[in-house]
Amino acid sequence: MRNNTYKMILISIFAALTAVGAFIKIPLPPVPFTLQVFFVILAGLLLGSRMGLASQLVYIALGLIGVPVFTKGGGIQYIFHPTFGYLIGFAIAAFVVGRMVERLERSSFRQYLKASLVGLFISYLFGVSHLYIILKYVNEVPTSFSKVLMSGCLVFLPWDIAKMVAASWLANEVCSRVRMRGGQSA
Repeated sequence: MRNNTYKMILISIFAALTAVGAFIKIPLPPVPFTLQVFFVILAGLLLGSRMGLASQLVYIALGLIGVPVFTKGGGIQYIFHPTFGYLIGFAIAAFVVGRMVERLERSSFRQYLKASLVGLFISYLFGVSHLYIILKYVNEVPTSFSKVLMSGCLVFLPWDIAKMVAASWLANEVCSRVRMRGGQSA
């Protein structure tokens, strides 16, 4: 029972951090610059696949039921928002990053960074694809995939890579200190 409570608290903390990351933003059309992906990847790195995924599913569920935790509000209609694909990508990225970390025999900054970059790629894959579909076919905006790739990925890439470096460093520091506590491995 106590272990389940601890897990629920961690899941809730990372869902809340992702929501906070949505509000730390620089509004650029059509995709704002936020800190969400930092917390998403950190959830995968620190919580593992199942809990990392759960934290993002809680975040998405809160937004879809109407709690304004997304960058531009909330509600079920957000599925048709151009940036909703990033949210789906976040959940999958947290799971994949967590799975990669769980399979490591020995963790290191380099291994965390590799997993983080894979997670970033996944969030871009889902985000840019959804962005293109919604803009072109739902909103009927005359655009090309290359323009969407530029506005939904390439302009953010340097900053997102810096966030992946920071998340990997932080996860490595946290995990190395937790493992060393009491001389026992976590």
